[in-house]
Amino acid sequence: MNRPKFDDIKSYEEFIKYYWYRDELQAICKSLHLEYNGEKKDLNKIIESYFNGILIPHKSKPTSKARINDLTLDTSLLDCGFTFGPRFREFFIQITGDQKFKFTADMVATVKVVKETKDKEFTLRNLLDIKYGNKSYAKFDNSSCQWNQFLKDFCADKDNDIYREKLKTASRFWKLLRNSDLPKVYSKEFIEKNRDKI
Repeated sequence: MNRPKFDDIKSYEEFIKYYWYRDELQAICKSLHLEYNGEKKDLNKIIESYFNGILIPHKSKPTSKARINDLTLDTSLLDCGFTFGPRFREFFIQITGDQKFKFTADMVATVKVVKETKDKEFTLRNLLDIKYGNKSYAKFDNSSCQWNQFLKDFCADKDNDIYREKLKTASRFWKLLRNSDLPKVYSKEFIEKNRDKI
């Protein structure tokens, strides 16, 4: 079963049978003048609301941003207009001395929840505690990594050693699975059933 165009889908239940990339979800939301920022699960919720008759309009981002010199570890994340951009990365590099400082997936999940709940008590120090595992606030939802898991499982299956170009082959199988209404997980049965289509 091929994935239909979004305009031909009549319900959210039908919509979620198919796999959609984040950029596809953003394009759908933009075309409907809905909020289009966020992770895949956020965009899916916006589209679910759309099918339920609730429109969530696009919000523009706040423009006030603090300079690095104005930041301290006790600065409220909400008050400084926090983003995962170079300004705040540089701040954390200065604080930690770690020139290779990177934001983690759990930090991203935490900032999202802090902004949603408008938690003015949450500080940049708290965010640093999240990075180093000294505090827990929100965990990253790995369900948006279905392709990555499919690829890992495909490559781990010794039966697939027959393919010279594993990445290319896996992506072809993934495209078939993505456009079907089957669960988006690797299975030997799916590979066997669809070998002749590759």
